[in-house]
Amino acid sequence: MSCTTILAGKKATYDGSTMIARNDDGRYDPKKLIVVTPDRQARKYKSKISHLEIELPANPMSYTSTPNVDLKDGFWAANGINEANVGMTATETTTTNPLVLGADPYVIYQERKGKNKEVPGGIGEEDLVYLVLPYIKSAREGVLRLGSLLEKYGTYESNGIAFNDENEVWWLETIGGHHWMAKRVKDDEYVIMPNQFGIDNFDLNDAYGEKKDHLCCKDLKRFIKDNHLDLNKGKTFNPRYVFGSHSDGDHVYNTPRAWFMGRYFNPNTYKWEGENADFTPESDNIPWSMVPEKKITVEDIKYILSSHYQGTKYNPYQKADCPEKHIYRPIAVSKTNVMAILQIRGYMPKQLKGVEWICFGANPFNTVVPLYTYTDRMPKYVSDTTKEISTDNFYWSSRLIGALADPHFYSCAQLIERYQLKVASKGHKLINDYDQKMIKNKKYDLIKEANEEICAMAKKETLDVLDKVLLDASIHMKCTFARTDN
Repeated sequence: MSCTTILAGKKATYDGSTMIARNDDGRYDPKKLIVVTPDRQARKYKSKISHLEIELPANPMSYTSTPNVDLKDGFWAANGINEANVGMTATETTTTNPLVLGADPYVIYQERKGKNKEVPGGIGEEDLVYLVLPYIKSAREGVLRLGSLLEKYGTYESNGIAFNDENEVWWLETIGGHHWMAKRVKDDEYVIMPNQFGIDNFDLNDAYGEKKDHLCCKDLKRFIKDNHLDLNKGKTFNPRYVFGSHSDGDHVYNTPRAWFMGRYFNPNTYKWEGENADFTPESDNIPWSMVPEKKITVEDIKYILSSHYQGTKYNPYQKADCPEKHIYRPIAVSKTNVMAILQIRGYMPKQLKGVEWICFGANPFNTVVPLYTYTDRMPKYVSDTTKEISTDNFYWSSRLIGALADPHFYSCAQLIERYQLKVASKGHKLINDYDQKMIKNKKYDLIKEANEEICAMAKKETLDVLDKVLLDASIHMKCTFARTDN
């Protein structure tokens, strides 16, 4: 999937929580937010894409998930938080180079032909959350379980996968078919990932020694040496040079997004524009992680994952007839299925640690809703998405708002901004109120009530703005005419 990911350590956020978030940019597949309880988790898994069968452990935990509504192409869980308050988002499709794939090719499914038997492929985005999240009790455990699966079964694509718990955030990147490396995000830093191999520094000595902040497959050093992959000069080891891509396409599709994210969170740390800029939209060396100039909020993450180069000449919605307005791929695109911000609040009781902020459809026009994850079901407004269009669920209402508002961006902008502000503000208020109520009474069975009230609020505000956007779109239809027009 052509996604965008942001990660934030606990000292980089406004409340000391860890946060991982990703735009799941797919094929306009209807999505829903559900809880997968242990009785609904299969003990034998078979991938639709690769036809691979995997025996799963017998003791899964409950976890939230945003699968496809139509399962004909697989489950595609995308992201979630489990009952141990570990989050996972998978995956950010990344890039690599011919040297890597020549040394360790992808594990591709081969269908049966004549006398040749079917050969299963490896694991990929369709499978990863389902195979990993129900069985891990920390972010580090997530890295190690996924790493072992990659080494055993391989993968048919390049991917980046994030994990968080109340203390740590980890990022894993696949390398070729069977290799991988992972790095812990520093507590005071955030990470920006735009569909490109990202890690730009890695301590192999730590990965083979103490394993404090770096992990990798057992044979990574030998793999690099035997295949002459290390393009670094001197003692610094930059994995981007070794495993990443170096194409002109990156400068249109990937690096501009990293540039805009860095420009937002660190506007004064570097010079981002003009003569003698430290970084431009086509720079290959934009840092993978940085210390933000201010602490990061949920709204910051929602804003940046909804962005389209606002305030620059690359903004596709600008009124000016500017030749640069469509040259770069924006962060927010029309084919986003779901965006989730997975927040683990270490300062809360275990039942209240996990909050999943969820939205569907094109991010410039949707709003994000917080829901507690320590529960066995989600409200129907988010969990009962139908294949058919219906304003009874959050997914389709969000899609409709985006499609109606996009052609009339400026006349609808204020309506959308007010909607986003209202839902986010009321969401924070309801979470704060229920936090206090449940902590005071130690009555955590109010989680379902809280989620229902939050969704009822979101539905009311969503239908209200849909009505207003529909009216605006109707007024601006091309076939309008009045007698006074002639």
